[in-house]
Amino acid sequence: MTAPAAPGPADLVITGCTALVHDPAERIGFAEDAAIVVRDGVITDVTTAAAAADLAAAERIDARGQAALPGLINCHTHAPMVALRGIAEDLPVEEWFNDYVWPIESNLEERDVELGARLACAELIRGGVTTFADHYFAMDTVADVVAETGLRALLGQAYFSSQGPAGREASLDFALRRAGDADGRITTCLAPHAPYTVDDADLAATAELARDHGLLVHLHAAESRAQTEHSIARHGLTPVGVLHRAGLLDVDVLIAHGTGILDRDTAVLRAATGRVAVASAPRGYLKFAWDPTPVRLLADLGIPVGLATDGAASNNSLDVWESMALTALVQKSATGDPRWLTSRQALHHATLQSARAVGLGERIGSLAPGRRADVVLVDLTGPHTQPVHDLAATLVHSARSGDVRTTIADGRILMRDRELLTVDVPAVTRELTARLPALVERGHGKRIQEYDA
Repeated sequence: MTAPAAPGPADLVITGCTALVHDPAERIGFAEDAAIVVRDGVITDVTTAAAAADLAAAERIDARGQAALPGLINCHTHAPMVALRGIAEDLPVEEWFNDYVWPIESNLEERDVELGARLACAELIRGGVTTFADHYFAMDTVADVVAETGLRALLGQAYFSSQGPAGREASLDFALRRAGDADGRITTCLAPHAPYTVDDADLAATAELARDHGLLVHLHAAESRAQTEHSIARHGLTPVGVLHRAGLLDVDVLIAHGTGILDRDTAVLRAATGRVAVASAPRGYLKFAWDPTPVRLLADLGIPVGLATDGAASNNSLDVWESMALTALVQKSATGDPRWLTSRQALHHATLQSARAVGLGERIGSLAPGRRADVVLVDLTGPHTQPVHDLAATLVHSARSGDVRTTIADGRILMRDRELLTVDVPAVTRELTARLPALVERGHGKRIQEYDA
């Protein structure tokens, strides 16, 4: 009987780090002086540095003084909107949409989308994000940028009912054509904008398409308490009730924001037969003076809440690290309970819950054999992270996105020692800056949609 051949050299060994790991009950723990072994874009072992000392490898990273985390996941954003960062400040949401964002977006050309997506990918990589869920226009362009920059993404072509059947058809066409692109790093979804911009017939048709093609649906819903109150006045149903009536809770659905989810929604959410998840972007809610996402209510229902930033036009940042800290802090304030949400709970939202929210719960979200090698290394040697009494608290409340030293997606190093390897930021910003006067022009009186939620 012939013994199985020994595996060849590893592609990458990260050694000497403190690795964030999950036990079988998904509790957060930390493995000291650990080594992470990567072959063909997959983590094949998480062991000790001593055990990996003599392991042959094409590349090794000495990560002493650093924590290794699963790559962060931005569960809801509009990456190209970094081009509008700071364009509409200190406004209620209806003015923000109607007077600024939607008039400006009527000027968008594919080149604007491409440059915005490139700049966003650079920001995400520098902040330790390896996966993002994007819901926007010209998504073939965004998919091409994702493929080139090395990130992982869940992408959906957004549509409104005002576009007629063509909008929904284009969303489906994109989802079917681009699924599995970039060596499997691109997954796709259907992306109706929201129940207040997509009518009941289109929502029901979307649910049917999702069921027929096995697609996730990513949309905005119950974004604020005011939206929920308007929905009840108009339809006699909350936005969650509208999704239920359309059949969207019986397919896999990612709800962006959900700050207007009420106690009365618990019955239909509990009865959902699809996989329901919510993406929460707390910084934007503070800016718009919205209530926070009811994370505790959703936790009681077993609904994963992933971390998000929304687009930089509203949030000014794609910093998921900040979203993690704000989630912990805002939930304490909202519930009046300093024991909720703990640092370890926040890290669970940032890792496995976020992975499940974007439909990748079996592929990413933890450092374990068989998972894709999405890894970030975080410098713990700075004065603001020392001394370390509780590493979970240090990571959530003391560390910053700027402490990320190295970002790895699917085994490929995208940033090493803070040097970006897949995006030329100066070239992108030069061209984008030159295009801004035409992009931000609002004097034409057009807008892509009317906000009346």
